[in-house]
Parts: sequence; C-alpha cells; structure tokens
Amino acid sequence: MFAIDKLSRTPIYEQLIDQFELCILSGDIGPEGQLPSVRYLSQTLSVNPNTLQRAYAEIERRGLCYTVPGNGRYIAKDALIKLREAAESKTSEFEELVSELKGKGVKMETLVGIVNRVYSGEGKVIAE
Repeated sequence: MFAIDKLSRTPIYEQLIDQFELCILSGDIGPEGQLPSVRYLSQTLSVNPNTLQRAYAEIERRGLCYTVPGNGRYIAKDALIKLREAAESKTSEFEELVSELKGKGVKMETLVGIVNRVYSGEGKVIAE
C-alpha cells in the first residue's frame, strides 16, 4: 500500500501524506475506511512511530481523517471532496502563475514542455 523512499529529499512524513491522499483519491481507502495503526505501519515500513504520528496528525488537521479514541483513525466522509477542492484551488493558482509567466515573456512552448515532463515522470526541470 505504501512505499517510502528513504533517500528522497522529501521528508518521510510528507511522502506518507501524499500517499494517503492518493489512496483517498483513487478510492483505495473510502470514506469511513480505517487507516492502518501507527504500530503496524511503523513495523511494516521500518519508520519511526513519531514520523507516522506526525503524518497522521497532519492529515487529521486537514480534515481528511478523524480519531476514535481506543479504536483507530478513519477517513472522513468528505475527505474526497476536500482533496478535490484543494486541487481546484491549486489549479487556480497555476492559472495565475501561467498568466504571470506569460507577462514576463516565458513562451507557451516552454510551459507546455515543463508540464509534459512532469506528467511523463521525468521529474523537476530547470527553466530553459
């Protein structure tokens, strides 16, 4: 379910948050679905329990899950809606950024090339 790249520059707790969000968006974990326990994930992924607790605290702060004391953590009913709203907000920010870059003379081909590289999985690219 989860894969951690311990050599990545992205902190482990952020990798976990991203993967939880992907599981929600893909439907792998549905509304009211129970999340794995900190202990279980800690042993499975060989990750410090405090790191997992930090990731869980953050997704709970974002309203994507909730805790039932003594029973575990569960995906919030509206988690998918919240993630989609966040994506829409990012899309608006992206549109504003593209407009700003256009105003600064960045060619459309350059921006399209960057988007294509990101979608093909080639990673970060230094502006040309």
